[in-house]
Amino acid sequence: MELLNSIRRNSLGLAIFAVLTAGLIAVTQQLTKQTIQNNILSAQIAAFNDILPADIYDNDLTEDTLILEADPLLGNEAGTKIHIARKNGSVSGIIFETIAPSGYNGNLDLLVAIDKHGVVTGSRVISHKETPGLGDKVDLKKSDWILSFTNTSLQQPPLKAWGVKKDGGEFDQFTGATITPRAVVRAVKNTLLYFDQHKSTLLAY
Repeated sequence: MELLNSIRRNSLGLAIFAVLTAGLIAVTQQLTKQTIQNNILSAQIAAFNDILPADIYDNDLTEDTLILEADPLLGNEAGTKIHIARKNGSVSGIIFETIAPSGYNGNLDLLVAIDKHGVVTGSRVISHKETPGLGDKVDLKKSDWILSFTNTSLQQPPLKAWGVKKDGGEFDQFTGATITPRAVVRAVKNTLLYFDQHKSTLLAY
């Protein structure tokens, strides 16, 4: 009888421990999830502030969003998310979550900010799998190459010059790595082309 009572007490203790542990894990996961979401949001806001002048918008770019239908120019078969910048209620610019396909090690995710006049105010590669020391120079943490797109448009440089120098264009490539910068140049150019083709619709949102 004493043995049975001992087993019961131990079983009850284990059950209580299991419930408490499960509860603690659930609470920790929830807190961690919220922390991760907050960190992602903070990083996103920081990126937006880097590529879009603060004086041309007064709305919340993280909330004012739309999903565009898939278009080959934007590289995302599932549709492309845009963040709409507004000043006094009027659209002043668009941030595109563009994809650059055909990088050396796969797709690259970009943010491309274009003002209402069709000028790139800034761009960033936010995700990639490129080779350290070579293709990863598209990342601002590795080099300032991505800044070369600031203040560009389809007129400056001319459309025919939208390529890396190896292909007769105006943008630098990296020593030993041409595929990655070529993909990014093409993606930024294509985003400008999309904006130009759909400008009236985009500025009317």
